[in-house]
Parts: sequence; structure tokens; C-alpha cells
Amino acid sequence: MEPEYDLSKMKRRPNPFAKQLKKQVTISLGIDVIEYFEMMAQEEGISYQELINLYLQDCVTSGRKLSVN
Repeated sequence: MEPEYDLSKMKRRPNPFAKQLKKQVTISLGIDVIEYFEMMAQEEGISYQELINLYLQDCVTSGRKLSVN
């Protein structure tokens, strides 16, 4: 790295947009649902929480709706 690009002397600051990106919530999920997402996440090499978030984000983006009868 070039000496003029020495980032070790930079002051750290939090990302001002990070809180807008995600919000922590607590939900109850069935054990079978958690196990399914854990298995799928392991195959993909990501956390199951991230996989659930990606799935729900896809539902939001595509406007998918669940019909509960």
C-alpha cells in the first residue's frame, strides 16, 4: 500500500445509515422452520438469519402474498 493511503491513522466513525438498514426483532418460529432454514443456509454458506431475511425481502420485492384459510 502506498504511504499516502495509510488508513490506520483514520478516525473510525459509525455508518450513519446502518440503523436504517435492519431492525432487530424477536419472533417465534416452529422448530421445523428453523431447521429447514439452518440446513439451507449451511448449503449456501450463510447464516440462517440472513437466509430468512433474504427470503422475506424477496416476498416484499415481488409483492408475494400468503393466503391463510
